[in-house]
Amino acid sequence: MEFDAAALDLPPMARFGAVLFALLFTPYVTRRLRVPTVVGYIAVGMIIGPHCLAILPSRADTAEFFAELGKLLLMFFVGLEVDLRQFRLNRGKSIAFGLATFALPMAAGTVVAVWFGYSPVAAILIGSLLASHTLIAYPIIIDAGLSKLPAITITVGATILTDIMSLLTLAICLTIHQTGFAPRAIALQLGQLAAFIVVMLAVVGPVGRWAFHRLGRTEEASFILMLIVVAGGATIAEVLHLEGILGAFLAGLAVNTVVRGTAAKEKIEFLGNSVFVPAFFIVTGFLIDLRVFVATLWSNPGMVIAIIGGLIGAKWLAAELAGRVWRLSATDRGLMASLTMPQVAATLAAAMVGYEAVNAAGVRLIDGTMLNTILVLVVVTAMVGPVLTEHYVRKRGAAVPDASPPPSALAPAGGNGVKTAGAE
Repeated sequence: MEFDAAALDLPPMARFGAVLFALLFTPYVTRRLRVPTVVGYIAVGMIIGPHCLAILPSRADTAEFFAELGKLLLMFFVGLEVDLRQFRLNRGKSIAFGLATFALPMAAGTVVAVWFGYSPVAAILIGSLLASHTLIAYPIIIDAGLSKLPAITITVGATILTDIMSLLTLAICLTIHQTGFAPRAIALQLGQLAAFIVVMLAVVGPVGRWAFHRLGRTEEASFILMLIVVAGGATIAEVLHLEGILGAFLAGLAVNTVVRGTAAKEKIEFLGNSVFVPAFFIVTGFLIDLRVFVATLWSNPGMVIAIIGGLIGAKWLAAELAGRVWRLSATDRGLMASLTMPQVAATLAAAMVGYEAVNAAGVRLIDGTMLNTILVLVVVTAMVGPVLTEHYVRKRGAAVPDASPPPSALAPAGGNGVKTAGAE
C-alpha cells in the first residue's frame, strides 16, 4: 500500500527519531542477513520514503541537506583512503590496469545502452558508471594480511585513475546534455577540468597541508579544517560548472597524507559514516517506487541482465588480461577482478547526478528505468564482489574474517559505519 505525506503527518522529532532508529538497527539486521549495509540503508529509504510509509515527505529539506553533505563526505573519504605511496610504487602497472578496468566496462556499458535506445551522451555516461568501482571488500584483504601483494597494490592504485576518469566523463556528459555539443565549449570544459585538478592538487593541497600544520594543532581545529576543505573543493567545482563530488574527491587526495592516521580524521569519518553518508543512501532509497522497480525488472530483464553481465564480464576480462601480462597467478587475477567488481560509492553518486540533470527540454540525462537498473547493479555487485574476494583469499590460504560479505559493505571488519576503502 502506498501512502502520501499527509497520511503520516508526524512531528519533526518523531520523524527524526524514526530515522535514528533505522540508523541504529540497519547494520545489525544486515550483518545477520549477511548483506552489505548500503543495501540495507537503501531499503530503509524505500520503506520510510514517500512511495511507501511516507514517514519522510518527498521534499524533506533537512534530509536532502544531510544527503548532499553525505555524498560529498563519501567522495572525500574515498580520496583520503587512497594509498598514494602504494600508487607511486606501482605507478606504471596501476595506470595500465586502471585504463583496462575503465575502458572495457565503459565500452560494454555504452554498447548496451545504445542497444536499448539511449542517446549517445546518455550511453557514454552509463558506460562510465560501470567503469568505476568501490573497494568495499578491501577490509577482507587487510584482515587476511594481503594488502602488500603486488596484485592488491596495483588494484588500489588503479582506483585513482578510474575514479577521476569516471567523474571527468560525468562532467563532460552533463555539459553536452545541458548546453548541447559545441567543440569550443567542450574544449573549454576540458581546460577547466585540467585547471581544476591542478588547482586542487598543486594549490589547495599545499595550502591545506600548511593550514593543518599551523592551525590544526587540536582535534577540533583539524576537524573543522577538513569540513572547510570539503566545502571549498565542492564550491570551486560548482563555480566551474563541475560536480561537487569531483571537488570533494580531489580535496581528499589533496590532504591525504597530512590527515592520514590522525584522531581528527577518525572522528570526521565516525560522524560522516554514522549519520551523513547513511543519509545519502537512505535518500537514494526515496527514489525507489517498489512498483516501478519491480515493473522495471519485469519489463526490462534483458537490459538489467546485459548491464550486470557486461560489468562483471568486462571487469573480469580486464583483470585476466593485465594479470596474464604480468604473470600473476589465477588466484591473484581473481582477487583483482573481485575487488574492482562492486559498484557503490561513485556509481551511486554519479547516477544520482545524471538522473537529476535536466536539459532545456525537460529531459533527464538518464531516466528512472536506468536508475533502477543501476540500483540493481549496486545490490548485486555489492554482494557478489566480497563473496568472490573471500573465495580467492581462502584459495591463497590466508585467514578470512567470519563474515560474508564483511559486517558493513563499506566498513572495516568489526565496524558499523559506512567507510570506503576506495572507490568506484
